[in-house]
Order: sequence, then structure tokens, then C-alpha cells
Amino acid sequence: MKFFFTLVFMVLSSSSFATEQAEQLFNQLKPSLYQIKLIDKASGEKSSIGSGFQISKDGIIATNYHVISSYALHPKKYRIEYLDSDGNTGLLTLQSVDVINDLALVKRKIDSINNEDIHFFQLSNSAPHKGEKLFSLGNPHDLGMIVVPGTYNGLKKESFNERIHFTGSINSGMSGGPVVNKQAKVVGINVATSGNSIGFLVPHDKLDNLYQTFLQAPPESIEHQMTEQLTANQNKLMSAILNSPWQTKPLGRHGMIPIIDVPFIRCWGDSNADKADALILTAVANCSLDENTYLSSQFFTGAMEIEFRYMQAKNIGANKFYHLYQQQISHAGAGNRAGKDNVTQYQCHHDLVMPDNKMINNKSIFCTRAYKKFPDLFDVLYLSASIDENKQALVSHFTIAGIDKKNALAFTRKFMEAVSWN
Repeated sequence: MKFFFTLVFMVLSSSSFATEQAEQLFNQLKPSLYQIKLIDKASGEKSSIGSGFQISKDGIIATNYHVISSYALHPKKYRIEYLDSDGNTGLLTLQSVDVINDLALVKRKIDSINNEDIHFFQLSNSAPHKGEKLFSLGNPHDLGMIVVPGTYNGLKKESFNERIHFTGSINSGMSGGPVVNKQAKVVGINVATSGNSIGFLVPHDKLDNLYQTFLQAPPESIEHQMTEQLTANQNKLMSAILNSPWQTKPLGRHGMIPIIDVPFIRCWGDSNADKADALILTAVANCSLDENTYLSSQFFTGAMEIEFRYMQAKNIGANKFYHLYQQQISHAGAGNRAGKDNVTQYQCHHDLVMPDNKMINNKSIFCTRAYKKFPDLFDVLYLSASIDENKQALVSHFTIAGIDKKNALAFTRKFMEAVSWN
């Protein structure tokens, strides 16, 4: 019993110390914390809120891109405002963005006479170590600034663009707030939550890169900067995919499909092989890039989805089988959210294709839709379907969001060559 009370006392003491430490950090840092508000000019009401933190004496404030995304795309419709810890408000100007890492730099006007007393956050010179205690600051649900303790759990596995796995409660409105270590140095930026005290942070070196680039050469325009970032990211992604090993594996009884050997594309499988009364044996493999680039609430890009579906008839006629096969083809659609203000209508090309050295005839459909604000980028949808002896079919389908023509054709060619019958 004595051991039990000693253990309880140690836990309570540790919890009390963490709370006290969090309060001290918050009081120290709150003058440099802000609520960021996007205001619709016509109504005068806020359209979105988030958090931000000052990183320089001249008034540069870091936040998430998604907090100010509507302004970045429609600057005439909105304005950006801040609210500080003393209740003061003012206008912010957008200086630079990093859409891939969901970061933005905004600036408030500083009184040059009294700028000696300006507080701002320092970025850490190193990454945290696994298990290190961290503190997330922000403005959840428009309730005022708070501090939330949590733990650094390393980088998120199987992610193309780095994110920190943070064990702590990041809530709506805390987006763009800083995460600091015990020395009050920024090691990450709040960006997303998966609930159950699982959060994700942008590593602080991404913010440092954005800030240093801005100091050297401010962007000509935000739209041009976003186009360059989207293009560079898809080139980096497709280079990694096209230069990686592509193995083949069986699907169903006679299908052969590619497996792309990169850690950031994850695959799952399913079948009805356990159902003896099924009229059609079906085996499905789905693979996807488990992340998106947020451009607006109605426009996401950067995603990739791949699906293979093998079907073999047992005791049904050829016409019935063909009808079910056609249904599977009709289910294919875009893999990302985009509205008519963001993209054109799909333009499709239909063809009969026999890839080199493959005894397989495919009916293929290749569709593209162009991005209106970002030249030379497209969403691509490809579907190929083949029937062997009228009772066996293989449907292959992929969508890629935000890709240029050269990479789209290179991926499609390699994809087609990797699908076959055994």
C-alpha cells in the first residue's frame, strides 16, 4: 500500500510540474501569439480563424496556409486581421506561402518608435528527440489562447512530405500555432489532428526555409509562387515513383499487376474468395498516396489513387458477365475534390491498346482536366479494361492530381507495360 501511495504521489507531482511548466511558458510567450482571422469584406464577418506567432522584430507572423487560403486565391474578397493577447486588432498583409507544407507568412505593422520591446519566437536549432515533452499553443474553437502539453513521437511514417507525429490535443482553431520545447524554442507548427490526442506538426525547418527564402527574394506574386511549388513537388514525387523498382504480383487466378516499391504509397487488398456461392470471383487491390495538398476548401491536389480489380465468372452467361464488368468501369472517377472554378471539364481519349510484349488487348480511356489558376498542371484519370475468353476481366484504374503532361505520359506508359495476364 505504501508503494501505491508513493507511486500516486509521483504521478501527481509530475502532472503538477508539467502544468506549472506549461503555465510559465504560456505567460512568457503569449505576447507573441495571435489569433488570425479571415474577414469577408462584404459581410464584415469572419470566414475562418486560426493561430499565428511572430518570428521577427519587424512583424512577420507564421501561420498555416490553409488559415489564409481564401485570401491567397481571392484577395479582393477578403482581408486578414489579427487579435493579440491584449485584445488589440489590426490588419495583416500576406508575404509568402508554402502550400506543400501548409505554411504562410503574414506581416503586421510595427510602431518603429517602440519596437525595442517587441517579443518574437525563436526557432530551434535542432529537432526534438523521441519522447521529448513539447507544448502546443493556439486558439481552439475561438475560446482564447491555450497551451497543450504533448510528446514528440518522431516523423510520421510512410509520408512523402514530412510531418511530425505529436501526442497532444490539437483542436480546431489551433492551426498555425507554434509547438515549443522546454526552452521555448519552436520545433513545429500545428497543422492537423486525427483525434484521440494524435496530432501532426510541420517540422520547424520547413518554416525556417520559407522565411530565409523570403528574406533573400520575396515572391513576385503568391499565385506564381504556388505554381512553382506545386510543379516542383510533383516533379519530385514522380521522379521518386518512376525511378523506384516496380515489381509484379498476381491478382486473382490469372492477373498480374505492378507494385510500386516506395514507402509513401500504401496498398490494401480484398476478395470474395471465401464465398462459395459467389457468381463472380473478385479480387481487388487498392493503393494510394495518403496525403493531399490543400489549396482551398473546395480544391485539393497532390493525391494518387490506383485500383486493380480482377473478375472471373463461374456460372453466368457472357452477356451477364459483360454487364457486371461494364458497371465496374462506370464507377471510376476523379480522386480529388475540385470545383468548376478550379478545373476545366475532363477531356477523354478512348483507344484499343496492346502494350509492348504483352499478349493483352486493353480498352483504355485517358482523361485530363486542366487547372485554371496553375498553368501546365492537370488532373489525370486512366482506366484500362480487358476481357479474356469472355469470362475473365482485369480492370486497372489510376488518378493523379496536379501533374504535368510529361510526367503523366511517362507514368501511364510504365503502368500499362506492368499490367498483364499470366
